[in-house]
Amino acid sequence: MMLIPTHHFRDIERKPEYLQPEKCVPPPYPGPVGTMWFIRDGCGIACAIVTWFLVLYAEFVVLFVMLIPSRDYVYSIINGIVFNLLAFLALASHCRAMLTDPGAVPKGNATKEFIESLQLKPGQVVYKCPKCCSIKPDRAHHCSVCKRCIRKMDHHCPWVNNCVGENNQKYFVLFTMYIALISLHALIMVGFHFLHCFEEDWTTCGLNREEMAEAGISLHEKMQPLKVSSTECSSFSPPTTVILLILLCFEGLLFLIFTSVMFGTQVHSICTDETGIEQLKKEERRWAKKTKWMNMKAVFGHPFSLGWASPFATPDQGKADPYQYVV
Repeated sequence: MMLIPTHHFRDIERKPEYLQPEKCVPPPYPGPVGTMWFIRDGCGIACAIVTWFLVLYAEFVVLFVMLIPSRDYVYSIINGIVFNLLAFLALASHCRAMLTDPGAVPKGNATKEFIESLQLKPGQVVYKCPKCCSIKPDRAHHCSVCKRCIRKMDHHCPWVNNCVGENNQKYFVLFTMYIALISLHALIMVGFHFLHCFEEDWTTCGLNREEMAEAGISLHEKMQPLKVSSTECSSFSPPTTVILLILLCFEGLLFLIFTSVMFGTQVHSICTDETGIEQLKKEERRWAKKTKWMNMKAVFGHPFSLGWASPFATPDQGKADPYQYVV
């Protein structure tokens, strides 16, 4: 294929003087097959820990502030099951997105022997990354954090401490979806909890003697709502409960907006079969155009099933040729 002038950002990879296979040597100690993928990035690890902490904080407030003290057992059981199931799926999706190889190209494979094994025909060109010294397929980009070239790299996400690429995009989409759902669920429960407790248990707590006398409430009766609020509305005092709920409300609203936008962006990227980097760099489309449904199945697996919503189901994407480096 002839060099396309519009691809200025990839010209350097096509020039013969930058190929230099004699300067590329494979890693001295390649990892065994099946080695767990984990990026040792301080910022990413901190963000991943914060993510788990925020989910566990929401779990604590939902259970011990709103559901367990409630006397409506049906309400508590149903919402407890739904919230815990969504939280479990969110954290499981986070682990799969973080610990799954996103589609890394073998590092240091731009050797003379490997290039000769490709049996290139006259006029054929290969891509070579000068940073990780690898021969990479089309639509692969180098990540400066992972220090690898990633197939169909969309972006590097510090919240999952990993790149979002060909092999883990499904788990990242599920992570954003489940976080958005538990955020929405928590906000709805906080709203109901505020209305219920404010109307029934916290209303008389701030009345003075004159207001109580007008309402016909004795000092002994005023103390009763405090006991009710500690057993029905929360295991904590009303001020502590309000602070915990406000923090949860702020967290839920923030992550609902953030993850909903990310979820919509990822679904649009999948349907158009164009990664975030390709959209940003406005790369010319050189790959076959498929329908939106085929693009969805390419990410979530064939055929359509409940496994699409499960972070434990590895998508069957077919046997892609890992050596499609030639253009």
